[in-house]
Amino acid sequence: MSLKIHSKIGKTMKTINIKSVVLSILAVVSITQPAEACTRSLFVGSDEVVITGRSMDWVEDLHSDLWAFPQGMTRDGAAGPQSITWTSKYGSLIVSGYNAGTADGMNEKGLVANMLYLDESDYGKPNGDKPVMSISIWAQYVLDNFATVSEAVDALQQEPFQIIAPILPNGFPAQMHLSISDPNGDSAILEYIDGKLVIHHGKQYLVQTNSPTYDQQLALNTYWQSIGGLTFLPGTNRSADRFARASFLIEAIPKKSAPAYIKAVPEGTFINQAVASVLSVIRSVSVPFGITTPGEPNIASTIWRTVSNQKDKVYFYDSSTSPNVFWVALTDLDLKKGAPVKKLTLTGGKIYLGNAVSNFEVAKPFAFLPAQP
Repeated sequence: MSLKIHSKIGKTMKTINIKSVVLSILAVVSITQPAEACTRSLFVGSDEVVITGRSMDWVEDLHSDLWAFPQGMTRDGAAGPQSITWTSKYGSLIVSGYNAGTADGMNEKGLVANMLYLDESDYGKPNGDKPVMSISIWAQYVLDNFATVSEAVDALQQEPFQIIAPILPNGFPAQMHLSISDPNGDSAILEYIDGKLVIHHGKQYLVQTNSPTYDQQLALNTYWQSIGGLTFLPGTNRSADRFARASFLIEAIPKKSAPAYIKAVPEGTFINQAVASVLSVIRSVSVPFGITTPGEPNIASTIWRTVSNQKDKVYFYDSSTSPNVFWVALTDLDLKKGAPVKKLTLTGGKIYLGNAVSNFEVAKPFAFLPAQP
């Protein structure tokens, strides 16, 4: 495998006909994109406020639960005898997918990891030269080992392992790309294309959706930026359209206290205003619950959303099937080495209110979905 890192959009974009490029990409996307959904947006405001919001759009109930994983857990890559091994350096709070993998989460340092579907993902074939890892534990590896995006990128660009993607419990291939963000407002998008790890690293990478590949998403968004979000924004539930809308909206929401609204905000704080703003952005690019598209079964409803307050380490969870949002303050969880693994059960229509820390119960950790080399 080889690696490519992008720190900014290439200068050549300034010298080509952007409209022609975008139209060409749109033509390809309309033919090949199965339009899997999910959206991630990173907000950076005044007072060192950094918030990451994301939607999880999927074709069925993902049987998600919340898990509190302490420091000092012994892990392996769940990919056979050649799996990479490690011991978790940081505790984390995560959302599971099928209780077989980490789909989303934040660690005690405020590092956030979000897994999103990418149909173009190609991890290459293991060559026996490196340890291997099931993609089901990729996000957890990042949360376990790193405090900042820069630290994670420095390590991951060395490619210490090769990823293997098993088939998900519903029969879909596990084709994912990963976004990470930290309390400094730093961001990175990691995806495997044609067997090569590509990393887009920089504070300018605020939004991530699904297909096409991230470089093409950036080109598409450059076109919509030239039109202007107050003039026109694309409105379908395809990932490229959601990328354009989320990119405009995350920049448009107030970056400091809004006098017209702040008195209605709990405690009258900008951080709570910002959480509400980011959640409203993610809701605005969500797919209404129960929506299906004839002939395109992979266009999926939003089943849940998360918003991570990375300044105060508070994790908000918003289910499409629940009447209210609840949150978990990581500082109220015992994530020290030797503490038990705890679970907050969400399956079966459970409803929580406010800070749900007291509802966590000691539980045996789930087994990460294994992969075969």
